[in-house]
Amino acid sequence: MVLSDSNPTFLAVLLVALICLYPLRSRATSKLPLPPGPRKLPVLGNLLDHPSTFEWETYMKWSKIHNSDILHLNMAGKSIVILSSMDAAVDLLQRKSAIYSDRPRLPMVNELMGWDFNFSFRKYGESWRAHRRLFHSVFDANAVKMFRPRELAATHELLRRLLHRPDNFMYHFRHMTGEIIMGVTYGIDVLPTDDPYVKLAQQAVEGLVHASIPGRFLVDSVPALKYVPEWFPGAGFRQKAKEWNALTCEMRDRPFVEAKRKIASGNAPESFTSLALRYSSADLGSETKADTETLVKETAGATFAAGSDTVLSSLGTFILAMVCNAEVQRRAQAEIDEVVIPGNLPDFADEPLMPYVSALVREVLRWQPVAPIGIPHYVGVEDEFRGYRIPAGSVVIANTWAILHDETVYPDPYTFKPERFLLNGKLNPAIPGPDALFGFGRRICPGRHLALSSLWLAVTSILATFNITKAVGEDGEVIAPRGEYAAELVLMPLPFKCSITPRSKEAETLIRGTVDREYVV
Repeated sequence: MVLSDSNPTFLAVLLVALICLYPLRSRATSKLPLPPGPRKLPVLGNLLDHPSTFEWETYMKWSKIHNSDILHLNMAGKSIVILSSMDAAVDLLQRKSAIYSDRPRLPMVNELMGWDFNFSFRKYGESWRAHRRLFHSVFDANAVKMFRPRELAATHELLRRLLHRPDNFMYHFRHMTGEIIMGVTYGIDVLPTDDPYVKLAQQAVEGLVHASIPGRFLVDSVPALKYVPEWFPGAGFRQKAKEWNALTCEMRDRPFVEAKRKIASGNAPESFTSLALRYSSADLGSETKADTETLVKETAGATFAAGSDTVLSSLGTFILAMVCNAEVQRRAQAEIDEVVIPGNLPDFADEPLMPYVSALVREVLRWQPVAPIGIPHYVGVEDEFRGYRIPAGSVVIANTWAILHDETVYPDPYTFKPERFLLNGKLNPAIPGPDALFGFGRRICPGRHLALSSLWLAVTSILATFNITKAVGEDGEVIAPRGEYAAELVLMPLPFKCSITPRSKEAETLIRGTVDREYVV
């Protein structure tokens, strides 16, 4: 909850507004009880005891206190339902997807920051379907394989960067993910250092991941506050939104203009944008060329934003896990050495032969999930679930953190244990993978195939060529990482030190030899 910009005048105005609005927003239409949850105050509900950071951990604690995997909060009249188990999330968000596939209004993100172009935040309906259909045409499980050469090239560039400057590994991960997403989405090659597009995406997404957490800004609970002028005492959120909006619009428009220029010159590689612009207006459900270009631009912008931080976060977690779990690293390297032909680097064809490495990637995603709570859903009609009333207009949140740290599914959930996903040396289908990360029902992330393939290839290639250990300080003492994370919509590890060194002279030679390699899949 962002209350730092508040002052007595602002809070007084807010309280008067809430008192006036509360009777209109609290009428029950059913005698069924609400799901359990923390005690609610009159008018304010749970507004004052809502956590300001690491919300998912508090939600999980409340779930245990109330012995319930479905909780109810009242945020100044706004109904919020939190689902803390896979069963509850599937029952509502997947099996009842016809009514649970909408998105809440999100005044801060959509109306003030300009993210309404992104179909991930767009209301459920025909416009959302058009964007989703266009995205899926290029990024489904089979179509996305056309981009594997670009993934290979970017991963080998990452290895060369780690060889040259291993201490700057998070910067290299950001460059790799930016190189893949810019190439795949727009056909644009990024600069070796300080690429303006990568930097722009980083700045725009930083605002998004902070503002997307439900309850962070009062305007999401009381949308009328968006009309408060910027100069009004306590309305600092308006200035933040204005700054973030400018970055959002530039991130959406600038690379698309460059992609169109390259396509017009006849010198553009295949990309989402080039493929999508070839479709007729009728194919895209658009009436004019301008409508088609808007649809392509907005869908490309959503792709660019989604791919900017997710793989980056997971790669940071992977390095942290290897630093802290040397035996896991050695076991994964032994499997890679057994499968990959000497003198070669891992390739996508090796994946079925490496169950332990696949389990390791799953555990990276489960242990510190990149999205500890997903983008909220919205139910516009009243519903009933397990004898509880789900009020119409409720924001519904799947607590991914709680789902992936459920002790009944993942014993000892805070320990990094890839073997939990294995049975007799193979992936165990009875143990759920970290699928909850990618959402539920009709809102499941359509870009998951590209993200997973990029993550697997990077993890496997790094393990094949480098050893990752704790850093040693100038005093000779081993530096143990603290394992701290920034609490945002995307869970990002805070900076930590480690040592990344080539496994052998042969590995170093192999990395250097990737410079002139031609990538064909």
